[in-house]
Amino acid sequence: MSTDATNRAVTDAPHTAADGARHPRALAPGNLILTVVLSVFGAVVGVQLLATLGVTPSTSLIGALAAMTLARVPLVAFRGFRSVHAQNLAQTSISSATFGAANSLFLPIGIPFLFGMGDMIVPMLIGVSVAMLVDAWLLYRMYDTPAFPAKNPWPLGLAAAEAIRAGDEGGRRAKVLGLGLVTGLVGAVFSLPMSAFGVALIGGFGAMAAFGVGLLFTQYADPLFGLDLNAMYLPHGMMIGAGLVALVQVGRTILGARRTNAARAGSAGSAGAPEGAEEGARRLGRSMRLGLGAYLAISVLLAFGTGAATHMSPGMLIGFLVYASVAAFLHELLVGIASMHSGWFPAFAIALITLLLGILIGFPPKALVVLSGFTAATGPAFADMGYDLKTGYLLRGENADPAFELEGRRQQLIAAMIGFGVAIVVVLVSYRMFFDNGQTAPIDAAYVAAIKAGPSVETAKHLALWAIPGAIVQLVGGSKRQLGILLATGLLITTPMAGWMVAAGIAARVLAPRLLGRDVKGDLEVFAGGAIAGDALYSFGNGVFKAAK
Repeated sequence: MSTDATNRAVTDAPHTAADGARHPRALAPGNLILTVVLSVFGAVVGVQLLATLGVTPSTSLIGALAAMTLARVPLVAFRGFRSVHAQNLAQTSISSATFGAANSLFLPIGIPFLFGMGDMIVPMLIGVSVAMLVDAWLLYRMYDTPAFPAKNPWPLGLAAAEAIRAGDEGGRRAKVLGLGLVTGLVGAVFSLPMSAFGVALIGGFGAMAAFGVGLLFTQYADPLFGLDLNAMYLPHGMMIGAGLVALVQVGRTILGARRTNAARAGSAGSAGAPEGAEEGARRLGRSMRLGLGAYLAISVLLAFGTGAATHMSPGMLIGFLVYASVAAFLHELLVGIASMHSGWFPAFAIALITLLLGILIGFPPKALVVLSGFTAATGPAFADMGYDLKTGYLLRGENADPAFELEGRRQQLIAAMIGFGVAIVVVLVSYRMFFDNGQTAPIDAAYVAAIKAGPSVETAKHLALWAIPGAIVQLVGGSKRQLGILLATGLLITTPMAGWMVAAGIAARVLAPRLLGRDVKGDLEVFAGGAIAGDALYSFGNGVFKAAK
């Protein structure tokens, strides 16, 4: 094969950047083979670690490192992987397969298994597979809209981009990234959540402050004040209140754009193209309508496919379909907002919140099993797709060439769908092996226990009480800072020392410019990417080692 033909096998694309560079095609033979191999690896590792340790590792950097390694093999066949955009496609596919297989597929089907409803497993797998694909597609549509701006941190995406850039450019950037990587690895060895430190260096100041307060209060509420926050349902109620206000804020953004467009249409000389923000708001509105419609269709598929519909009256069935659709969609938005700002997505906890509300409404157990699996399936793919698109956005020059940026996103979507497709196959052929050994996602037991416990008046009172301050904080912070969502996210996360690492990161970003000069901001972002990457690599390696023992 000639050099030109081999490069085309990896990098050929219909759209080019302003400098003439072509964007790699996800379906080019070289990229396709690598993405499928990486996706199989990511899906297997994701399910294994979730079943044995209860965690899902970030494998994004593993994919990028694999492509970088192949690029350095002195063979013509691997030359195309020198493109940072080809490496971006590799990390997109493996991370999609990992989170998709573990969080969006294996976790939900474990709920009917533990509940003793084995006949629901396959219909549940079909339904949540469709939900996972819709989940990722919606983020693709909503990315770089007023609700999910590309300029926002998306910390894990920034970390992957900095790692790929450093490998490509070398020089000072590589040294700063390497320093951050070593710092992250060393901290992780001593059980310090270095990703929290890195996130605090790049996240919005107000959002990080709220996130840190939530983390610290969770850590010390019981030992200092004797408060059991989970028994009080304080974090859950706060997230409900903040989430409802956040939904209203998104709606106001869409309506505001419509009013602006109407005013322009009625004024003279307004025939020009709409501004980018208004187009983003319109795209967001269309996506939300499509999303709700898609989730309604999936809820119908799950309700009738699993047989849950036969346990409800027509009125209750309609109420269930509406609630399940809205709950899944709201779960997706909340997980996306939390991950965009903090790099953490409390999907397990938010899914539990939607389940608790379903229990209080009075849906029968079989319907609640469907509800818990459905809502748990939405969110992880949404958040992961946001991280991957952020990586691509940075590598493509932050929308320097809009046509090249849009083509890059399309190729990333294709790479992600390949990863999700592989994830479906891996879970389909492996779930029986895990279930026969009594292995499910640990959080599944909590969902099943909540369903069996049934409704509680006290629970309803606690949720309603704590929803009020959550709503107030979110309202005061506004849609850009998302203080209520980030405060509730911190309250839901129980990682030791995470609050102190966020506080250390905030202190470092305040002191560094004063001690090292204003130009240090760029270095801080690169260093933060390295710290997050180091933490992720250690967590991945440590998890694989423990699972293999």
